[in-house]
Amino acid sequence: MIAQTTVRPSVWIGCLACYNEGILNGRWFPAEGAGEVTPEDLHLGPTYHDELWIFDHEGFPRGTGEMSPDTAQLWGEAFDEVGEEQWPALLAWVETGCYIAEGDDLPSVSDFEERYCGCWESFADYAAQLAEDIGLIDGWPEEAQRYFNWEAWTRDLKFDYTVADAPDGGVFIYRSF
Repeated sequence: MIAQTTVRPSVWIGCLACYNEGILNGRWFPAEGAGEVTPEDLHLGPTYHDELWIFDHEGFPRGTGEMSPDTAQLWGEAFDEVGEEQWPALLAWVETGCYIAEGDDLPSVSDFEERYCGCWESFADYAAQLAEDIGLIDGWPEEAQRYFNWEAWTRDLKFDYTVADAPDGGVFIYRSF
């Protein structure tokens, strides 16, 4: 297994009224607290402006656009649930398009945890470990083991999985069931 680096999800929340007036008034916040930010937090006091919007973010899946602070907070809560170690794998799962979504197109953390098989150097490495773990050819005669077509078995096995490149090398592997 390969260790991955993680960027904790954070968002740049701006005042929409100020933005529409040509003024950039906003700050960076951790995503898990984005829904709690008020216009007063951005204006450092009372204001009649009442709409906030996420204009920039980091630590989210590629292709994620602007969003509301409440949606950003849901992503932050997903980060807290999955944890820093598995966050890059969850992002990659979303980016494959083969993820299970629930409300606001957010990934289902429980489905992710059920399907995620880890980060491996290659799918072939994963397949070899799986074959060993399940005792695929245990008890076979030595002659049958020698002629078993590992390449074909690995190729066919891959149809039951989604494989995504990991940012720090190797691949993330997810069951497709």
